[in-house]
Amino acid sequence: MSDLTAPRRESLPSLLRRALSGESDEDFTTGSIGRAVLLLSVPMVLEMAMESVFAVCDVFYVSRLGVDAVAAVGLTEAVITLVYAVAVGLSAAGTAMVARRVGEKQHDAAATASGQLFLMGLLASVPIMLAGLFFAPRILAAMGGEPALVAQGAGYTRVMLAGSATILSLFTLNAALRGAGDAVWSMRTLWLANGINLVLDPALIWGWGPLPEMGLTGAAVATTIGRGVGVALQLAVLFGGRGRLELAWSHLRPRRAILGRLARVSVAGIGQYLVSTSSWVGLVRIVSTFGSEAVAGYTVAIRIVIFALLPSWGVSNAAATLVGQNLGAGAPDRAEKSVWYAARLNMALMTTVALAFIIFARPLVSVFLIDAAAVAVGVACLRLLSLGNPLYAWGMVLAQAFNGAGDTRTPLRLNVICFWLLQLPLAWWLARHTGLGVKGVFLGVVLAELALTVLGARLFRQGEWKTREI
Repeated sequence: MSDLTAPRRESLPSLLRRALSGESDEDFTTGSIGRAVLLLSVPMVLEMAMESVFAVCDVFYVSRLGVDAVAAVGLTEAVITLVYAVAVGLSAAGTAMVARRVGEKQHDAAATASGQLFLMGLLASVPIMLAGLFFAPRILAAMGGEPALVAQGAGYTRVMLAGSATILSLFTLNAALRGAGDAVWSMRTLWLANGINLVLDPALIWGWGPLPEMGLTGAAVATTIGRGVGVALQLAVLFGGRGRLELAWSHLRPRRAILGRLARVSVAGIGQYLVSTSSWVGLVRIVSTFGSEAVAGYTVAIRIVIFALLPSWGVSNAAATLVGQNLGAGAPDRAEKSVWYAARLNMALMTTVALAFIIFARPLVSVFLIDAAAVAVGVACLRLLSLGNPLYAWGMVLAQAFNGAGDTRTPLRLNVICFWLLQLPLAWWLARHTGLGVKGVFLGVVLAELALTVLGARLFRQGEWKTREI
């Protein structure tokens, strides 16, 4: 652990307290790389861990409403991932630009970039909100939902899509906080948002006390309220100057040059996540041909996988921040070393989780599902996808490293090759022509991730990302 504590001889517990206090004015472009990764990763991992807890608890509550309710959530989530694609793509551009300006010590320019990013997120939410309000039943039907599923899930889908402004705002503002190195405030806002979700979820589903009984729609209302409160806290922190960035109303006035730069970077960023998430939509569509039980089992297994992957994204986000800030400070070699350190840490984390999921797959899935057929699909999905955890660990860090440098085009090209040209055709063929059935879909995912990680590592070593301007 000497790398974590050098050059300051602090104990690991002391560093952990510093990481969670939000009071550190650490310069992440100097000193120990291990220390920098730890100070950024700990709050980011805990931030994503809370998101994981919510995802699992949410499906636990919904599963009590029946298989159709779980399947409706699964089909809606497949569509919502397209919203997440826009949010995460914008966030990649925002984190890169804010981190670069912070590394250059241009803090007012970083605040301006944050304000413009927030505006772009609000504008992007408008067509999504309209689609949800007017076409929710048709969207579920187009995803393969049976009539009973559409009837039960339309309200849930409508509220989730109509509340997309809260999703985009939460992502973009947290991206600005992370880029500045304010990982603790990013963590706190997501903990608040998801904490409210966890309390309101069962209360609105079953109508506790004076609250109305809304069934499945109540889960969507709870989620949207929680996210809205989180956004309010983010704005209070940023406008109140309680972190490393301080926003003023002038930073929200449209700046054509900055919006143009953000757009150029974010288009490829949005594209890369649209490719990856639309491939997940395609996978759900393939799974849906095996019936509602298969969709329900797949949905639960994916929620459990998310429980592991989201904390892993925390380590990946730390790598993106370190790449951006160190490139801004003129230290590209330090940026590269930070990525390899974060990737090794992430692999250790994900391998440990994989072993636990493989061993305890059946009891984990059985917590959320009773139907034997759905449980069987969920167990198979969880075990097969867990085999790819070490691959996901490296792949996520490398993708975020490119994004942190402002090189969003390289991950886009990799995603097109590995997800559209390899994963979807391979998953369909394995499911339909090898006797594997729905298990072929899950095996296709693992093989595609292997290809993505190998190609990503090769391109990263070439080092062209070090010269990317943003």
